[in-house]
Amino acid sequence: MARIAVIGAGMGALAAAARLAVAGHRVVVYERTDTYGGALRRFERDGFSFDTGPGLLPLPAVYRDLFVKTGKEPLEACVDLVQVDPSSRHVFADGTRVCLPNASRAGVVRALDEALGAGAGKRWGDFLVRAREAWDRTRRPLLEEPLWPNWQVLAEREPYPAVPHKRLLRTRRAGTLAEVGAWELRDARLTALLESHALAYGLDPRTTPASAAVLPYLEHAFGTWYVRGGLRELARAVYERCVARKVEFRFGADVTGVLEKDGRASGVELADGTVTEADFVVAGVAPGTLDRLSAQAVVRGEGDVPPQPPVASRVTVLLALRGARPEGTAHRTVVHAADREAELDALFGTTAHSPRTATHSPRPTVTVLRPDDPRLVPDPDHEAVTLTTVVPARPGEPCDALTENMITVAESAVPDLRDRLLWHEVRTPADIAGATGAEGGAVPVPALAADGGRLLHPSNGTRVPGLFTVGGWAHPGGGLPHAGMSGALVAGLIVEGPEFRGSQ
Repeated sequence: MARIAVIGAGMGALAAAARLAVAGHRVVVYERTDTYGGALRRFERDGFSFDTGPGLLPLPAVYRDLFVKTGKEPLEACVDLVQVDPSSRHVFADGTRVCLPNASRAGVVRALDEALGAGAGKRWGDFLVRAREAWDRTRRPLLEEPLWPNWQVLAEREPYPAVPHKRLLRTRRAGTLAEVGAWELRDARLTALLESHALAYGLDPRTTPASAAVLPYLEHAFGTWYVRGGLRELARAVYERCVARKVEFRFGADVTGVLEKDGRASGVELADGTVTEADFVVAGVAPGTLDRLSAQAVVRGEGDVPPQPPVASRVTVLLALRGARPEGTAHRTVVHAADREAELDALFGTTAHSPRTATHSPRPTVTVLRPDDPRLVPDPDHEAVTLTTVVPARPGEPCDALTENMITVAESAVPDLRDRLLWHEVRTPADIAGATGAEGGAVPVPALAADGGRLLHPSNGTRVPGLFTVGGWAHPGGGLPHAGMSGALVAGLIVEGPEFRGSQ
């Protein structure tokens, strides 16, 4: 039985802790805040309850596998997991609206044809077929296996089978998500639909590789899911599974260093001077924090994945409304920006790598979540609504004007919103930074192939033997499914050793 110290209680760290405990190891989790779950937090006031992190769960099979492998009770026995249908409703800049059914290619094609005109659905359906091919090519190396030592193969090859396109007297293939939209979808609304999946992670579609086509495909193929009571309930269930497997938790325990002995990790040191020995250390922390904990772990040599700079964060507005949620209301509505270029320039700059030129777009893309969940409201005559938009990863920036813009945009999804509004609360990048430790409140993106490896993440192993990294800033990157997979990979590397090759 090995002694394992886990730094942080985010979802990836919890997933690793549960799996390692089941394997017979003594696991202690050190969390600097007073609770678990990382970004999966909850805000409560006056009988209302809101998720302040992710509000929907893609690819629930990752957490089903975690619960199967760590105990007798399956995931559905621990949380009330429901499929969201329709998957999403979209309000485009020209006022066009469309509801997309959950995990139904034929239904999506039909809905797009009816809303956008004949042929639109087929173009989107054909795109999903190509996106599936990209998914099939990258699923194992980007989700289910430790990062390949020859990761450059993933960095150099574009897995998306782009359609040949004649441009400027020569044939070209789309290399970015924006080019996929312009050359293959050929409709500004379909392009907005495509790009919204990347934008939700803070990715600029003008520079994001075409391999990001796997993001909408993942949602289409595996559906969109919600946990009754909010996604915080998923964090609670994973935490309770850890406790049931005898994982120990130390909250309010700020780890200030990773100890090394004989060239390998040997324990952790806390802010109060306490030293705890361990055979393995698992760090579920942001890059800047890992720098402070172990300088040797982040020393990079030739052949290492380049560090990914923090790019984007989120502002979330929590709305308490009087009046019942109307029957038939979509759980999620995406209200797309009135001016795509203005929004992208405000977030990412006017060219691929230029500085940002503005603070916020006047009419940003806003995601509106309206769960049909009585556990979130004081009584049936009220509704809890959450608005989210992407912003640069900069803490301390005033958000009053942006909040007003978001509420105005959201009126397209909730027409009587201001008349019904009782109060609102705002969660900023500074709040995300406080919960996760990420610089500027940055939100990690999922690992993606191509583009020179810019969107890959460092391996779960480090240059210090016995020290591993887990969570959104390690392979395979950000997002709830990816965090769960990182926990499985780290557990496999510790239990089975370097020869571990992932799930079969």
